[in-house]
Amino acid sequence: MTVRALVSALNGVLLGKEPQIRLALACLLARGHLLIEDLPGMGKTLLSHALARVLGLRFQRIQFTSDLLPGDVIGSSVFDRETGAFRFVEGPLFAEVILADEINRATPKTQSALLEAMEEHQVTADGVTRRLPEPFFVIATQNPVTQTGTFPLPESQLDRFLMRIELGYPDPDAERELLRGGDRRAALERLEPVVDAAGLAALQAAVEQVRVADPLIDYVQRLVGYSRRGGQFAFGLSPRGALALLKAARAWALLSERTHVVPEDVQAVLPGVVEHRLREAADYAGHGGGALAQQLLAGVDVVG
Repeated sequence: MTVRALVSALNGVLLGKEPQIRLALACLLARGHLLIEDLPGMGKTLLSHALARVLGLRFQRIQFTSDLLPGDVIGSSVFDRETGAFRFVEGPLFAEVILADEINRATPKTQSALLEAMEEHQVTADGVTRRLPEPFFVIATQNPVTQTGTFPLPESQLDRFLMRIELGYPDPDAERELLRGGDRRAALERLEPVVDAAGLAALQAAVEQVRVADPLIDYVQRLVGYSRRGGQFAFGLSPRGALALLKAARAWALLSERTHVVPEDVQAVLPGVVEHRLREAADYAGHGGGALAQQLLAGVDVVG
């Protein structure tokens, strides 16, 4: 099956990270955008490159820095002496897979240039709206906000990402294999596309056909309702967050080779979907998003 081949190919490049690989694939198959947050050197960029290669799509990397301008991302108009008129030169955003590397090192003005593109799959420059390619995926990486030289992403931009994941340190066996195998760039260069654009579109269409029974929708509604009523949350999940949870659960079910969603699918993707959307209440200071996600799961029974 194609999804097995995708997971297997990525496992050969990023060692010991199959859960994170499956979450990343679920995000992209659900037509979402992915945010990868972790310390430098943990494999964020490597995973992003590998995802682009196995999907067989046009790829552009944008290195976000403090002096990057919106026009450097979107593109700008230049004067053409031959025609005597201005013409628009597309920026790196006009690709099918975008790696927005270290997105939180750019200023908020430049970060906001991605907002319309991620939500509407289009950009507006010089008063003209231009469509972006289809499919269009943004895979953004960021360092923790405790790192120097970072600008935290605003909540409106965080909400544009279907999922946020962390890679974490490798387990001892994977790290030993990594040390023996040397540079993973060679493995990345050998990576061949597993699907083409048509194959990817078929997988995305298959995600939308995954069945969701009414009791499963009831479970999702209880989770969302608990996030809005629970005293440990500053504010609850929005309707968009609820839809994101269901979309991601459908994709996870497809990766598990099922045609219907079960509660375990929701539980598997919930931390990645909600951790960047929930905020702790003042009396819960010190608890991270992961702790809140686990409390949300613990506070809601599967059967109402």
